[in-house]
Amino acid sequence: MKYEAVIGLEVHVQLSTKSKIFCSCSTEFGADANTHVCPVCLGMPGVLPVLNRQAVEYTIKAGLALNCEIQRKSVFARKNYFYPDLPKGYQISQYELPICLNGYIEIEVNGEKKKIGITRIHMEEDAGKSIHGENLGSPAHSYVDLNRTGVPLIEIVSEPDIRTPEEARAYLQKLKTILEYIEVSDCNMEEGSLRCDANISLRPVGETKFGTKTEIKNMNSFRNVQRALEYEIKRQAKILDEGGVIVQETRLWDPNRGITLSMRSKEEAHDYRYFPDPDLVPLIVEKEWVDEVRETLPELPDAKKERFIKEYGLPSYDAEVLTSNKRYADYFEKAVKHHSNPKAISNWIMSEVLRDVNEKGCDIFDLNVKPEHIAEIVKLIDEGKISGKIGKEVYQLTLESGKSPSKIVEEKGLIQISDESAIEEIVKKVLEANPKEVERYKNGEKKLQGFFVGQVMKETKGKANPKLVNELLQKLLS
Repeated sequence: MKYEAVIGLEVHVQLSTKSKIFCSCSTEFGADANTHVCPVCLGMPGVLPVLNRQAVEYTIKAGLALNCEIQRKSVFARKNYFYPDLPKGYQISQYELPICLNGYIEIEVNGEKKKIGITRIHMEEDAGKSIHGENLGSPAHSYVDLNRTGVPLIEIVSEPDIRTPEEARAYLQKLKTILEYIEVSDCNMEEGSLRCDANISLRPVGETKFGTKTEIKNMNSFRNVQRALEYEIKRQAKILDEGGVIVQETRLWDPNRGITLSMRSKEEAHDYRYFPDPDLVPLIVEKEWVDEVRETLPELPDAKKERFIKEYGLPSYDAEVLTSNKRYADYFEKAVKHHSNPKAISNWIMSEVLRDVNEKGCDIFDLNVKPEHIAEIVKLIDEGKISGKIGKEVYQLTLESGKSPSKIVEEKGLIQISDESAIEEIVKKVLEANPKEVERYKNGEKKLQGFFVGQVMKETKGKANPKLVNELLQKLLS
């Protein structure tokens, strides 16, 4: 039987506030264990939480960027469960009355656009971190680091609109891009700033009723989300084909073995015994506050992409790549201010600059090659002062030294030879040195022109004007 996957994603995003959601402890990552704690986040008797205003503002900002309705009234609730890294024995979250509802984002997979609904965005505090002893040479013990307890999170819950692992990955990438654009989170998956759980069920194609879902946890990259969903689809389909029943449960993804493993039976909402937190009054968000936050929204990725296509005449693919990261888009726009050849600048950024960014794992603005350097290389090529091949050599020297391309061209004597008579002499010399190839060319092997061009470039150390070389070859070989 053919099945259709029904996928919904729950994404936890750590907000980039300096202090925790209900106390003044630092949210800085990487501190010594249990040093960023106080009686409030440790859940000591008699303490009272105080809501972080910036965390609310960032949540409103995220809701607006994701096309949500911002609720005037939302309520914090206690989500009760017992685990060593949850010192209070409950987590402060939002349940029946979250702050954001009914949003959406648009994704594109294989050229097709699709709208993915967002059910809700709610605020909550993070739990601590359990560190099991087998990783520390002490397998009989487990340890708890409570630095993360109380760090502000938003949970973004999608509608079950996703049908394939590829769509899930595209949704997460788009979500991350938007959150980075509005600067409410660094979305660093390695540090746990963005974490994703996936709910997935199968149903026969054409069926409208949902099947029994499983939840997958422990996915620390978009690739692993896609791989885990692909595996789970195969696992569930095999069970259903054999007449079995899918058990509602939480499963862990094992990236090394490429499989999901049963963790526990899936909890329902009533298992958590939600009730309004008696220490926190309802959160009232006035329209004026929402309007103030709306004014701070930057140009978002979709709007920027459309502008890049219209304003700079870029192909859709180029615009998509350049706007997939706000820093890439800023780099591009700084470059085109120095020289107006957007397509050529886009090509250099996508081929050379982004390659080095990925290899070095650094921010694009941390490279020695600055936006004005890329513009300068393109300008030198456009003015016929250097060839594209020399341009790549100049780029590499700029990357190593940080010197301006013009200075490198001057110091290394890389100015392109555009003197027709000088090039003609070299072309004649190459043709005289290769009589057999000339004969073959005249007998119809026109692809040998590339060979002759290469020989001329070798003679001139890449400095001959390639357009002139080709014109002279055609003239002398005719």
